[in-house]
Amino acid sequence: MLEVRNPATGELIQKVPTDTQEDVARKAAEARRAQRMWAARPLEERLESIRAFRALVVKHKEELARTLTSEVGKPITQSRNELNGLLPRLDFFLAETAPALREQEVHREAGLREVIAREPLGVVANVSAWNYPWFVGGNVFVPALLAGNAVLYKPSEFATLTGLAIARLLHEAGVPHDVFVPVLGAGDVGAALLSQPIDAVFFTGSYATGQKVAAAAGARMIRAQLELGGKDPVYVTDDVDVAKAAESLADGAFYNTGQSCCSVERIYVHERAHDAFVDAFLATVKGFVVGDPMDERTYVGPLTRAAQIGVLEAQVADAKAKGARVRTGGARRPGPGNWFEPTVITDASNAMRVMREESFGPIIGIQRVRDDEEALRAMNDTEYGLTAGVYARSEERARTILRGVHAGSAYWNCCDRVSPRLPWSGRGHSGLGVTLGRDGILAMTQPKAWHLRS
Repeated sequence: MLEVRNPATGELIQKVPTDTQEDVARKAAEARRAQRMWAARPLEERLESIRAFRALVVKHKEELARTLTSEVGKPITQSRNELNGLLPRLDFFLAETAPALREQEVHREAGLREVIAREPLGVVANVSAWNYPWFVGGNVFVPALLAGNAVLYKPSEFATLTGLAIARLLHEAGVPHDVFVPVLGAGDVGAALLSQPIDAVFFTGSYATGQKVAAAAGARMIRAQLELGGKDPVYVTDDVDVAKAAESLADGAFYNTGQSCCSVERIYVHERAHDAFVDAFLATVKGFVVGDPMDERTYVGPLTRAAQIGVLEAQVADAKAKGARVRTGGARRPGPGNWFEPTVITDASNAMRVMREESFGPIIGIQRVRDDEEALRAMNDTEYGLTAGVYARSEERARTILRGVHAGSAYWNCCDRVSPRLPWSGRGHSGLGVTLGRDGILAMTQPKAWHLRS
């Protein structure tokens, strides 16, 4: 039995039965039987189901937002933002799936045609995340369903109620129960899911777990896509409006309580702008309202996972021992729930854990650098490669720096941003594969090469 608790108070919300090994095997077998019939349906029917799903999300938005806030602690305004932001992603998939899946004739000569067709992968395991369950899950299960796959959807155990809500709305929208199948539980259930005869696994989570998923998939030669963590750097040059840059980056670092794969996790500031930037950054962070996530005024809520508090405490202690200064925050808040103060550390260096290890919480390290070259070296001093940004007056200067950064997404004068029109991918320990964009639709398919002679 899975206990769903409110991370703001520690109170029990609900107990949810979890799946056994036998349950998972039964669900996988049902999905296998149903997938061919789902793929045989006209694409327009599958599109209509997702249109209906979109309408249901709009209709029930407030209820869905409150469920999300209660179980993961995301401030209610940000839960609404996630649901509102889901809609243009759905619109993108609805508009672009048919063109992406259309057969493509690539050559014709003397009665011979060469054609590329796209076929579904089959039965897809989608092991999803708790920090943005609508965004992260929808990036996978929506194009997977549209492409004709059956989906075994394992929501994070920290977002189980939201996962059940997703399943309920999809089923109400016309997706058969055995085509989109929720699988409930913690890591042992995820392992049971991977042991089934699936055709692909799409995993979002930590690098450590991603390694295990990759090993299991590799041994069976099935498609594996891994959306893992990041240690996303941003460089602030010497010619920016520091107040605007500080406000933007504080939001990028502390939105969703810093629990985003693409949250700003380390900041490098040119020495000529450093002091003014830090002052402006601190003023912004100290103005954030920390409190009840159901309160409209709250900007920073609790951590979803209690265990992360120990990670943040260790990063603060390590930074202080190595000469950094804690300018605000730096400790857990007293009382029930999973609370940690918004924390800003200056005089940081890449020798510190706060600048090297994923924080996934309301903490940021700021380091002074001499010039663009030092900033670039520091930004690339990581095993991760998800996003990177530069704040600069000149686009040419920013692009010159960012071309040298090992990252899947690059930002000029913005951060912590994901677009349905652009591919989302990581390098190094940030993962394998791609979601979003046309590439993300094609990732749910396998090509078939047709040689057709008349």
